[in-house]
Amino acid sequence: MIFHDRADAGARLAARLRHLRGADPVVLALPRGGVPVAAAIAEALDAPLDLLLVRKIGAPGMPELAAGALVDGTPPSIVLNEEILRRLRITDAYLEAETARQRAELERRRAAYLRGRAPVPLTGRTVVVVDDGVATGATMRAALRGLAEAGAARRIVLAVPVAPPEVAEALRRLCDEAVILETPPDFQAVGLHYGRFDQTGDEEVTTLLDRAAARIAGGR
Repeated sequence: MIFHDRADAGARLAARLRHLRGADPVVLALPRGGVPVAAAIAEALDAPLDLLLVRKIGAPGMPELAAGALVDGTPPSIVLNEEILRRLRITDAYLEAETARQRAELERRRAAYLRGRAPVPLTGRTVVVVDDGVATGATMRAALRGLAEAGAARRIVLAVPVAPPEVAEALRRLCDEAVILETPPDFQAVGLHYGRFDQTGDEEVTTLLDRAAARIAGGR
């Protein structure tokens, strides 16, 4: 399956999520590439659109090695990699300092993208988590775990166009429902499943979020 672009992928996912239209869902996008996909879903479901920001908590001296992750929320949730913490003997002091640094960056990005709008309340609602595709699944696993541990959402639904089969299976176990359109056994990269896979810019993200907020505010 080749998706024309992210909006096309979102429209195809929305067709599989029509049963949620009357369930008062909230659509959460992982920026930046997940936003155009999620925007199409949110419009089809007449649902609010918000972001789900995830910041990696890197290990000391090895920032690419995730000792944990900070997941957006009120307050943000911390998902820890206990094996890495034990193996590298990471101290509480380091963890607290790095978490504070990533929290500040999370808040900066939310302010830049949302222009000061408050997060959409998730308590008791169905939450649809969207990205433009999944490769290793590390970020999405942290996002789903953080949402589940926060306990605000009544139901968590994953919606992505494409993922490797083994990653898709692991993600299905972390949510109440998963809609994954394509799980190719020869998966190599998310972008190979799109006809157009340009980088999503900050301006496009803010425009789509502004448009969704105006739609909800106007009752359209």
